[in-house]
Amino acid sequence: MELKETLQSFSTMTFAARQALLLEDGETLLQQMLTHIGSTDAELRDHLIYRTFITLLSDNMLQAHQLQFLFETAIGDEFLYSQIGEEHTDSVFTRSFSALLVAGILAKDAELLVLEDEGLSIFFKKIGRYLLLEKDTRGHVEGKGWAHSIAHGADLAKVTIEHPKFDLQYAPSILHALKLATWKDSVYVNDEEERLANIVEALLNCGYSEDALIEWVEQVFDKFEMHLLTQGYNDSFFSGRTCTLNVMKTLYFALKMNNQAPKLQSAIYGQIAKWLKLGA
Repeated sequence: MELKETLQSFSTMTFAARQALLLEDGETLLQQMLTHIGSTDAELRDHLIYRTFITLLSDNMLQAHQLQFLFETAIGDEFLYSQIGEEHTDSVFTRSFSALLVAGILAKDAELLVLEDEGLSIFFKKIGRYLLLEKDTRGHVEGKGWAHSIAHGADLAKVTIEHPKFDLQYAPSILHALKLATWKDSVYVNDEEERLANIVEALLNCGYSEDALIEWVEQVFDKFEMHLLTQGYNDSFFSGRTCTLNVMKTLYFALKMNNQAPKLQSAIYGQIAKWLKLGA
């Protein structure tokens, strides 16, 4: 594939040679990378396209209009939300790696502040939709590499919260999505728990109310009782219970090790103890 060969060459070029290539054919290269961002070829998707995007961002090789173009494209229905709701189809790779690209762009824009306010505001308002709607919970896919859409969605939520223009009024939609991210009839096995817990830590670091997070924790565990009342002890309950407890245990120990939010720690511990029947 011509794109693969171009990116393989790009990885070995000097900085000056990379700049020359971008000046001569940068727009076409970026468009080709976007077109193939969800390729099922793991080498092309993960090792070449994604890493080249990160190199371009970290080395400040993209102009403001290029960052804006990549951001507007990647957050759209054909990328971040491409066929969202599907399970076990290849569309997950487009969504998941679009999430990583948007996270990289937002991290760079946190330094440069060049993205347009209107576009950012629209994105901030609907950021919770990705974790809420994503149903493909696969980690590594045999023969195709990492999908990891939940982990990448969590990374995107964290970076979004840390953006200097993010308004905490949009935090509840992210927390709602986080509450339901553990009820997708799967138990995560690829460190998704740590990435999801990072969302809460990011909110705390940005000054979000500890009392509001305690209320959220109570709502998270209220879902256990609601599920039992409406559906009883079924497979969905046990996978949701296990997954939720794993995320909450991860969050508890992260807060404890960082000596952060003692009231929130206590609330989480109390709920974990109740549902694990500790001390009973």
